[in-house]
Amino acid sequence: MRPLSDRTKGFTDSVIRRMTRISMQYNALNLSQGFPDFDPPKEITDRLAAIAGTGPHQYSVTWGAQNFREALAEKQSRYMGRSIDPNTEIVTTCGSTEAMMAAMMTVTNPGDKVIIFSPFYENYGADVILSGAEPVYVPLCPPEFRFDPNELEAAFKQNPKALILCNPSNPTGKVFTREELRIIADLAKKYDAYVITDEVYEHIIYAPNEHIYISSLPGMEERTLSCSSLSKTYSITGWRLGYIIASPEIIDTAKKVHDFLTVGAAAPLQEAVVPALRFGEDYYRHLQEEYTERRDIFVNGLDDLKLPHTNPEGAYYILLDISEYGYESDVSFCEDLARKVGLGAVPGSSFFREPVSHLIRLHFAKKKETLLDALNRLEAMRLKMKNRMQP
Repeated sequence: MRPLSDRTKGFTDSVIRRMTRISMQYNALNLSQGFPDFDPPKEITDRLAAIAGTGPHQYSVTWGAQNFREALAEKQSRYMGRSIDPNTEIVTTCGSTEAMMAAMMTVTNPGDKVIIFSPFYENYGADVILSGAEPVYVPLCPPEFRFDPNELEAAFKQNPKALILCNPSNPTGKVFTREELRIIADLAKKYDAYVITDEVYEHIIYAPNEHIYISSLPGMEERTLSCSSLSKTYSITGWRLGYIIASPEIIDTAKKVHDFLTVGAAAPLQEAVVPALRFGEDYYRHLQEEYTERRDIFVNGLDDLKLPHTNPEGAYYILLDISEYGYESDVSFCEDLARKVGLGAVPGSSFFREPVSHLIRLHFAKKKETLLDALNRLEAMRLKMKNRMQP
């Protein structure tokens, strides 16, 4: 048989999703894959129940149902600070995963370069490679995960077609400041590059931090592809509803890419989520308060246990330092953590271009009682993980 595609030679399966399977194997509490254990808003589950009987059950318009796009445009216009045309500036996608891939294929040609900050969500490197482009990595330096402007400009001097910006960041929880965004924007304009954003955690921000859309900065609206999804904001990660917002010229091409990738997102789910898109400010304020409480429970618990960790400014992840346990492989550590401690985590090495093996990622998008259970398990971690022979 002739060999298969070279594109995937350097790939493994998703490490995040693999750790979910390992968590299930050992009946471990899953803090690896970032989905909640609480219900979505009742308004949309009630609407979904009604739609099960009435429809729609057939294809919607390929780039998104009209009422979905209109509700999304109204909501995002309020937060992004500009008037968004639902007919010419939005493509509805099957989650932000497809949104990022469609954006990449819209912007890049084979051989183009794309800047990625490291650490990064694992899909970004794969998206670039599957598009035939070449990733150029720029490190974010702990503990605050700031970038060196000179290193970033050196990357831009390689004539990249685009930069990927995850804000707030997965896995670090970093929220980029206005000054950092201005530096990125100025370099993108100077070197004529696009910015592809992943802003799925746009409403999960911890005071005093503020989420700023880079597309709102001067000269950036026409060169930004804003990708996001409804998964995190409305606790519906399984619904797979995402979108790209960009200029009509960009969206005209993105529509074609999306059409041939997936045809369209699920029509019943687009219809069901419209009530959520019309929520008032109280919903987003309450969401922020709830996640702030979860973060405080988890982070304060880790502090009480004297477990070193990062402090998130947004999103719902922490990176835990496991240096003291003496593992050469963070993958082996996470497998043992699931088996011995009953807790699922993600090896930090899956997020870094640099050789990092002393960090693991945990998430806190869980009920209060789940987080307290996780902390109780972590309390026993030192004893169980330092004795590797213990079953």
